[in-house]
Amino acid sequence: MRTLPRPNSSFSGTVVAEVVDFEAERMLRLRWQDADEGQGNRADWAITWILEPEGRGTRLFLVREGFDPDDPYQVQAHRIMGGGWRSIVTERLGKVLNKM
Repeated sequence: MRTLPRPNSSFSGTVVAEVVDFEAERMLRLRWQDADEGQGNRADWAITWILEPEGRGTRLFLVREGFDPDDPYQVQAHRIMGGGWRSIVTERLGKVLNKM
């Protein structure tokens, strides 16, 4: 994946991602790392999407792992991404589900 580089956080803008675990209709775990280790970014993160039946619907759990709480750049990335998950992803997921 590619996005804008963030030199102030040592992020190259290029991410290597892989599916590390999968259970049909239940769970998807992705891992990603900064593709340019020479930038000094030690990002090695995972995100897990878990679906669990609840009542007449389904609850979605999102688990983010691997952020180093002692690395100020990773703390900042965790905070920024958290805002995106709560606002952008939730809004767009809601629009998709409303069309179903």
